[in-house]
Amino acid sequence: AMKDRTIIQWDKDDLEALALLKVDVLALGMLTAIRKTLALLGTPQQPLRIQDIPRGDKATYDMLSRADSIGVFQVESRAQMNMLPRLKPQSYYDLVIEVAIVRPGPIQGDMVHPYLKRRDGVEPVDYPSPEVEAVLSRTLGVPIFQEQVIKLAMVAAGFTGGEADQLRRAMAAWKRTGNLRQYQQKLIAGMLERGYSQDFAERICRQIEGFGEYGFPESHAASFALLVYVSAWLKCHHPAAFCCALLNSQPMGFYSPAQLVADVRRHRVEVLPISLNHSDWDCTLEPGTDVDKPKLRLGLRLVKGLSTKAAKSLLHARPVDGFSSIGEARRHCPVVDKKAWQALAASGALNGLAGHRHQARWALLSEDPGLLLGETGMLAESEAVYLPAPTETEDLTADFQYTGLSLGRHPVALLREQGWLQRCLRAEQLTQCRHGQLVHVAGLVTNRQRPGSASGVTFVTLEDESGQINLVVWQDTARAQRQALLTARVLQVSGVLEREGEVIHIVAGRLQDISYRWQDLQVKSRDFR
Repeated sequence: AMKDRTIIQWDKDDLEALALLKVDVLALGMLTAIRKTLALLGTPQQPLRIQDIPRGDKATYDMLSRADSIGVFQVESRAQMNMLPRLKPQSYYDLVIEVAIVRPGPIQGDMVHPYLKRRDGVEPVDYPSPEVEAVLSRTLGVPIFQEQVIKLAMVAAGFTGGEADQLRRAMAAWKRTGNLRQYQQKLIAGMLERGYSQDFAERICRQIEGFGEYGFPESHAASFALLVYVSAWLKCHHPAAFCCALLNSQPMGFYSPAQLVADVRRHRVEVLPISLNHSDWDCTLEPGTDVDKPKLRLGLRLVKGLSTKAAKSLLHARPVDGFSSIGEARRHCPVVDKKAWQALAASGALNGLAGHRHQARWALLSEDPGLLLGETGMLAESEAVYLPAPTETEDLTADFQYTGLSLGRHPVALLREQGWLQRCLRAEQLTQCRHGQLVHVAGLVTNRQRPGSASGVTFVTLEDESGQINLVVWQDTARAQRQALLTARVLQVSGVLEREGEVIHIVAGRLQDISYRWQDLQVKSRDFR
């Protein structure tokens, strides 16, 4: 909205009824993340562009085939990560298929399993006619894209181009208008008239009905697949820069900053904490011991309660070699208010000047820094008060509370160390378990999903110190243990492990909310300080 401009909200179907032009303008956060990654890797004299990224990189496709795709565009969801090891993409067009096949349309139309079986050579690929083969050969006889459905209607059922376009419109609105049935009858009659079997005709109609649950055009999937490959290549070969750009582009994607940082650390990238003397507003890269492996420095943007204006004031006043004390920093930045300083202390951003959070807060107690710290900004020996450092659990709790992530040990590792997770396997150990084995696991709940196409099944993702654990919670289990399923922050689960190739998940049986264990650990750590 702006001066002399009026915005009127219309329903898209009303626009269509009045024959007004409708254009969808969509924003993709991944484009921002890719731009920022390329800027980190290139220089003004030698910029890196998307077209400079080599095509057909085997390491990138191998990474995707392992479902190592956290942060990668379009293929980072639970469903996509389950599909990647099955499809094992090794080419650009494989990614086009990957983007399109994990959609309600192909799933409801029963297209996924036939395609995978044919790709693996388990099921033969046959075509009832050369005309159908010309339409479906690239997808092994299975219609996956909207364009294929339209072409099938024309070559197999004798639809005109106009009739096929009307079918496309009916596919998108069949539940609301019920118009698809009249086309189904025409499709079946047209295919039978041209010598196709009743079974083939009915199967095509079921698949078309599935597209009413949202199928992708091939052109759309091809455009998205390019961004899948580019983002995957950046993650594979420049994990620090890619994670840095994702953090600086938040909010976006499926994963929180904590999960992105945990993932990049599993890829052996060193992550440095937020620091008043070393961090910029955005996350940045710093040289590592290996020139090809930079370190990732977390930025002030992650400090909850710190405004952009206050951060800019601090960065503008910061000497080249940094502040020597909290007192000096406060004197140089009188416009920064008490709330901002408290946020910095709580987040750990002042630890480099004070040693730890408690000491930083003590140094901020005086409204006049000179009164507490003296003109030099340092406490006199007789006035010095040294507070005990926070316990490990207190630091972890404060990290998550004030920055949303922690570089300390994983909370589940601390619970395991105390013996509270006996018999619980780590995520990395599940790869050694057999199909059908009863297992016990525990982790932080990072995601809950209940897709409309999943018949009431809830998918839950846990995170422990070694990786992610995927749970399948059937509807009856969810109803019987609703409280633990919906409210637990730390969940312990007993269930049956199921595996298909490299894809592993646990069908949950017993769900136990053990969030209270973290509070117990905090109390215990204070008692034994």
